[in-house]
Amino acid sequence: MQLLSKRWAGLIIFQLLPGPQRFCTLEASLPNISGRLLSERLKDLEQEGIVRRDVYPETPVRIEYSLTDKGRALESIFTAVAGWSQEWLPVES
Repeated sequence: MQLLSKRWAGLIIFQLLPGPQRFCTLEASLPNISGRLLSERLKDLEQEGIVRRDVYPETPVRIEYSLTDKGRALESIFTAVAGWSQEWLPVES
């Protein structure tokens, strides 16, 4: 639970809900996070068994991040929070 309360961890998981993504795609979808911090959070989530890092031996090497079954089990929580925020939080302009 402590890991999920760290800054950016929840948003990274939320961004991975639709499916596997490359580092640059994650970085672009979270414009206020530094590459160093994104890398650190992905490693933390990987160590906790929430995120999987797949390396494809192509030229250039392709690395994708996806949710494990443990990470995917959080989907209902994130969906509920997203629904609540759409209903109760004001839209930012």
